[in-house]
Amino acid sequence: MTIPITLAGTSALVTGGGAGIGRAVAVRLAQAGANVAVTDIVATAAWETCELVRAEGREGIALIGDMTDPDQVDQLIEEAAQRLGGVHIGVNNVGMLGKHTAAPFLEWTARAMSDVVTGNLLATMYSCRAEATAMISRGIGGVIVNVTSGETTRPAVRLAPYGAAKAAINHLTRTLAIELAPHRIRVNAVAPGTTLTHDVAARLGAEYRQALKASIPLGGELSDPRDLADLVLFLASDLAAHTTGQFLLSDNGAFLSRSRPELTAG
Repeated sequence: MTIPITLAGTSALVTGGGAGIGRAVAVRLAQAGANVAVTDIVATAAWETCELVRAEGREGIALIGDMTDPDQVDQLIEEAAQRLGGVHIGVNNVGMLGKHTAAPFLEWTARAMSDVVTGNLLATMYSCRAEATAMISRGIGGVIVNVTSGETTRPAVRLAPYGAAKAAINHLTRTLAIELAPHRIRVNAVAPGTTLTHDVAARLGAEYRQALKASIPLGGELSDPRDLADLVLFLASDLAAHTTGQFLLSDNGAFLSRSRPELTAG
């Protein structure tokens, strides 16, 4: 007996889907049968992801815009809903440090703090609102999955604004799970540990990478973007039909043992 995971007949939207985790999620959802709209601020990255989606035999739509601008978010997500016949699955993946770097809290400027909070928490809020509006207006229910961070499970040394913004998304997720339940919308959050996206791999030195690997109870390599994509697929599917308001961490158990400040990343 097999238990297939299928998203046939659904449409998904992945924010920040031009690379890394977002791209892996978009492709995995397409492999399960969903048509996928991808938003990204970099046009070529969004188009490349859509080509991978189309290679899986699904429709892929690239939407270019800034997800920290609430007006653009509303327009992009409504466009996705119109072109795909609704948005059944919203995956909110936008959010990182942007142009800023890790630093002791007292060295963070007000502008840097604002940028990081806007790029993580507010961008997710805007996307959740627009996705839920599109779902409710069409009476189709749906699933929203917010991507947060393993930094929410421990003190985020040198990343205080980032960790705080991501932790707030976990709280937002639980609140929306209650508010949107009457509309048959499930809301969950997933968090990667340190994941070997292209950008992360470029920042990690060999010694630091080995230290991170040594802190993983399950052993092996650091997480691959496809690991989190599998978790998102599960939450988007009917196998998780009774799961809402949850925070699921995928980090090879690193949160169980990683307590040294020099090992905070991802």
